[in-house]
Amino acid sequence: MNFTRWSARLPGTQRRAAARTEQTVLPDRRGEVSGSVPAARAEQLTDAAPPVPAVDELPVREVLDRVPALVALVHGSDHRLAYVNDAYVTAFGARPTGAPAREALPELDEIGLLPLLDQVLRSGKPRTVKSRKAPDGRSYTFTCTPVAEGDGGVLVFATDVTDHAEAAERLRASERRQRETAVTLQRSLLPQELEQPDDLRIAATYHPGGTEAAVGGDWYDVITLGGGRTALVIGDVMGRGVRAAAVMGQLRTAVRAYARLDLPPHEVLQLLDGLAMEIDANQIATCVYAVHDPNEGRLVYASAGHLPILVRDESGAVQRADEPTGPPLGTGGWMHASGSIPLSPGSTAVLYTDGLVERRNEDLDEGIASLERALAGATGTPQVICDRLVRSAGVTADHDDDVAVLVLQHPARTGPDSDLFRNAALELLGGVEAAPRARAFASGVLTSWRFPVELHDLGVLAASELVANSLQHGTPPMRLRLRRTDRRLIVEVTDGDDHLPRRRRAEPGDESGRGIAIVATIASAWGSRRTPGGGKAVWCEFVLPRGTT
Repeated sequence: MNFTRWSARLPGTQRRAAARTEQTVLPDRRGEVSGSVPAARAEQLTDAAPPVPAVDELPVREVLDRVPALVALVHGSDHRLAYVNDAYVTAFGARPTGAPAREALPELDEIGLLPLLDQVLRSGKPRTVKSRKAPDGRSYTFTCTPVAEGDGGVLVFATDVTDHAEAAERLRASERRQRETAVTLQRSLLPQELEQPDDLRIAATYHPGGTEAAVGGDWYDVITLGGGRTALVIGDVMGRGVRAAAVMGQLRTAVRAYARLDLPPHEVLQLLDGLAMEIDANQIATCVYAVHDPNEGRLVYASAGHLPILVRDESGAVQRADEPTGPPLGTGGWMHASGSIPLSPGSTAVLYTDGLVERRNEDLDEGIASLERALAGATGTPQVICDRLVRSAGVTADHDDDVAVLVLQHPARTGPDSDLFRNAALELLGGVEAAPRARAFASGVLTSWRFPVELHDLGVLAASELVANSLQHGTPPMRLRLRRTDRRLIVEVTDGDDHLPRRRRAEPGDESGRGIAIVATIASAWGSRRTPGGGKAVWCEFVLPRGTT
């Protein structure tokens, strides 16, 4: 301990130094004693500042008693108390010397410091523990320093850091509140309940990353498009914090709006790209948008810089949808393209963000390959697969990045369940006989499916009106498709013309223009879209009455 700079200011120090000066006789350069120095010179020496005493001349006990920090000295293997200073006595009361530390210093035992004394005594190296709360309610930082005298001892030096500890705790509490607020905001912008399409089973999970308030901008969504089709989206806004979450919320809302237009995936990303630049030119986001049509058995998708979709087929083989992939949203100037990957009955697809597979000091492809292996062995419901993939990736509560996972299954229908999912299609060549053929076909199919009379009649009427509309405004080839699930009846007509119909008000004298209005009135929902090979599809659906088999 260095007392040199401040020991001269202690009370009594100057007085003792002056006494030593009066009793000391120093020879000058000619060998004469100092008493022969002229009066003027002697006066000059007397007025000069007294010399600073050496450290070994200071009364150590008196100095330690005046130190505001807590000081205790213990000796021997059982740490018998040799000394405590006044500050220690003020904090914890008088302590009996000569007793083992476990009895004489119970406060050190309570905060778990005695094992540290053993460690310091054995190693001969000082140790420090920060901000331990003592029985007096205050927080101290303890430094234990070995003393190599006799059988050895330890000097315990405790600094009061209560103010710092309380400030740190207030800061941590504030950060916890901010994080809770940010996570609440993030979760509120995600879907509170996933839509469950007829043909798919879907589950998702979201894990906020890190412990600070700066959550990320990961999001996912499931959107039923009607006609049995489903849109799935997952994305990640670069950066962290409330701003990233706000941009994420705007993009998610925009995706739902664009999805209602029933556009191809690459056109949806094209619109999102322009919107992302308008929202914030400094923010970019990755995103993959996919559409599942049970009639096609494929997942059509477009990717804006996002990680590839993984699909495991019924045999357990995993396929990676690598291409095509464009730049992230917000970069502009890129024409996105759509691709597809098989999603047959019995298959499972996984969409995810980079927090699941990206690790420091590890290549991203290695993380994706590890996820492929985990998916190959993952079975069960979508939620079970979600949990298994997250566990296999080592995601914990203190994971440093947000993780979002979306799992969808296309179940293989067998047994009685397969009777609830049926398809029937009729190719129409046009001409005056097309409408009667369509009505007869629809009537026969709906009768074989044993629908109630009212639903049977509505289905036949809808098929007749959609075919008549296609005959009048469309071009060959034409096709009528009827499809049932366990929840609804879907009627769809496709033709080669890409002009989309719209509902309009027909005047009393008009001879046409009422077909779409009639369909919109009798059906639960209706819509239209352009088909990938050119042409359009117009559909409507009816919700099955409860108990229909």
